[in-house]
Amino acid sequence: MFRNRWIRFLSGTNGKTLPSSVYFSALPVLETPRLILRPLTRKDAKDIFSFASDPEVARYVLWEPHRSIAETKAYIRYMLDLYRRGLPASWAVTLRESGRVIGTMGFMWFSEVNSSAEVGYSLCRSEWNRGLATEALRAVIDSAFASLSLNRLEAQHDTRNPASGRVMEKCGMYKEGVLRQRIRNKGELVDVALYAVLRSDLEP
Repeated sequence: MFRNRWIRFLSGTNGKTLPSSVYFSALPVLETPRLILRPLTRKDAKDIFSFASDPEVARYVLWEPHRSIAETKAYIRYMLDLYRRGLPASWAVTLRESGRVIGTMGFMWFSEVNSSAEVGYSLCRSEWNRGLATEALRAVIDSAFASLSLNRLEAQHDTRNPASGRVMEKCGMYKEGVLRQRIRNKGELVDVALYAVLRSDLEP
């Protein structure tokens, strides 16, 4: 199913790719049945703070819970600067019906030389277990391979958070292994599972 959806998506792009700086400076709006992914704006501070301040949301990611809305505003300014500079950045994940921002998803890095990138995401706790992260990640994978000169897209998760790995698997990513004590999270060295999808995995 994933491969068929990819073929349908790619057939409408004429195989053209964009320079990464052009893509990242004007992230496309991505629409799914329940979500709209769009660039962040300053008006998103309240919504983002509501989930970014939740210790459970921040538990398995590398950033600390936001302690004030000033921290959230600083994060948004940082994202806006990345857009201006054409560097890898994130989308706001919003509910189609209400427009409320329920998470962020985007690129951690992009390598032109290696034609590879990494994606990451966070989602409001009240929206967990509804398939929304999977829906958003599928849209990002489609857009990335259709629009960028990309061969490999990676994602990783703290092994104590297997639900994140299930999202990756549902999106056609393959688990390549566990990297022991690869990162330090909240003062503790933790193992991470590495997933990836290649362009050849998606092509017929």
